[in-house]
Amino acid sequence: MKIKKVLNSSVILAIDEYDKEFVCMGKGIGYGKKNGDIVENKVVDQIFMPVENIQIKEYLNLLDSIPPIYLDITQKIVLKAEHELDCKLNISIYFTLSDHLNFAVERAKKNINITNRVYWEIKNYYSEEFKIGLYALEILNELAGIKLPDEEAANIAFHLINAQAETNNSRDSMKYAKMIGGIVNLVRYSLGNNFKTEGIHYQRFITHVKFFTDRFFNDELLKDENDVMFEQIATLYPESMEIAFKIKDYVEKIYGKAIPKDELTYLAVHVNRLQAYNELR
Repeated sequence: MKIKKVLNSSVILAIDEYDKEFVCMGKGIGYGKKNGDIVENKVVDQIFMPVENIQIKEYLNLLDSIPPIYLDITQKIVLKAEHELDCKLNISIYFTLSDHLNFAVERAKKNINITNRVYWEIKNYYSEEFKIGLYALEILNELAGIKLPDEEAANIAFHLINAQAETNNSRDSMKYAKMIGGIVNLVRYSLGNNFKTEGIHYQRFITHVKFFTDRFFNDELLKDENDVMFEQIATLYPESMEIAFKIKDYVEKIYGKAIPKDELTYLAVHVNRLQAYNELR
């Protein structure tokens, strides 16, 4: 590929032998280069984004306002995240997270603090993404010489959560976190002192609530196809089913969408496991 345009020292616009345009990112990839130069593979961090993607074209407009250092830091964060989360993130995160980091640093220098309303939920229910957010703060401190509060780790986690979706904007992390937090708090109060947040049963419960939330917002809730199982669980675990109905009432009141019996069945099963485990403690 040849360089069509140097966007900044870390980003270039390149063109291949078929006249297809690509955005290439890599530390120093555009430094001292000019249009027509051959792209050196050894300095490209294997990040090639086809410009035919409409959103990529829109994101290119952000580059003029983002110092190259934040693009370099973002690459380190994404590399870490894809390894730790074992998934490929949406390529738009290279632009959106870089822009966010730049803005976060500007705010910090002006002593402007924007409260993250779901910090606790993100920290507890998206712990892996939050840990990567903390790693990002370390990198910012090391490379940009700025120390941001831990709350900013949750903001970075938002970008990682959203970037795990298959398409841009198909997932609103704040919306997800609020529902997960509401359900877990309801169960917490229902179980009272028996609610413990360590152990595999709690992790399974959180995982189930995450998948339930994902199905809910994507209109993919389970259908009412197993009335027999619903009746069995209701008979065997009446207290857990009662809590499942509390979840149903809460969700329907806040979000205005009915919860099928099959979803109640599985919610009750996971609540029962959590309840039984805690009573043995």
